[in-house]
Amino acid sequence: MSGFKIITADERMGMDGIKGVIFGPAKIGKTSLLWTLDPESTLFVDLEAGGLSVQGWQGDSIEVRTWGFARDLACFLGGPNPAMRPDQNYSQAHYDAILPSFGDPGILNKYKTIFVDSITVASRLCWQYCTGQPEAFSEKTGKPDVRSAYGLLGREMIAWLTQLQHIKSRNIWFVGLLDAKKDDFGRTTHEPQIEGSKTGLELPGIMDQVVTMTELAADDGAPYRAFVCTRPNQWGYPAGDRSCKLDQIEPPHLGRLMDKIKNGEKRNPAEYFYTIGEESND
Repeated sequence: MSGFKIITADERMGMDGIKGVIFGPAKIGKTSLLWTLDPESTLFVDLEAGGLSVQGWQGDSIEVRTWGFARDLACFLGGPNPAMRPDQNYSQAHYDAILPSFGDPGILNKYKTIFVDSITVASRLCWQYCTGQPEAFSEKTGKPDVRSAYGLLGREMIAWLTQLQHIKSRNIWFVGLLDAKKDDFGRTTHEPQIEGSKTGLELPGIMDQVVTMTELAADDGAPYRAFVCTRPNQWGYPAGDRSCKLDQIEPPHLGRLMDKIKNGEKRNPAEYFYTIGEESND
């Protein structure tokens, strides 16, 4: 037999976790989604020091305060990437170097879901790191080179997200802030609050699920919180459902959302996207 393994459909469904990102305005309750997850099998990666809203939540957490630690943690969680050279981050050499400080990888076996709060702060930590690197300064003048710094930021963030996205057996969820902006014609657009443009542009292609958590109005005008899960949608929110199992509006309960993605009825992709397009034009 050759040196590759063919993975059957049943094996693939059993080994892949859900990879997603949830955007929303400040104080909408993104961190509080932890309450909808099983504390025994969830690891909270806290970059925001935002534990007050989940103070009574009984799950485990890790605080991240530097980009170097965020990178090392991603390497520990995802294991070595065989595609990386020994001098690159997430390589076997990187993994071997951090093991003495992180300990036995077996401690991760209990976790089915990793909840990262937030990608917005991660990008800020990454930007702070990038602006201090030699690449961020002109070789000729020694002055800051903003273009090179942003280039490094994009590469660092995409490599970090890809490292976490490749963790096959676990669900990985990021949350982040969503900005509302108006153009010169008064039209409102919604954009993720992430340093640099490269990460925001490539993120939907990396993640299985893109969800906006927001406040909508019921028929009687009463406000309610909801997940917007598909696009096009009438609000222009970032969204995307690779599973073809979600409705455009879902209750803001992450545990139930994952259950529907894993166990719900899959629709014909052609029918699914065509129907969404029809609804958005009503």
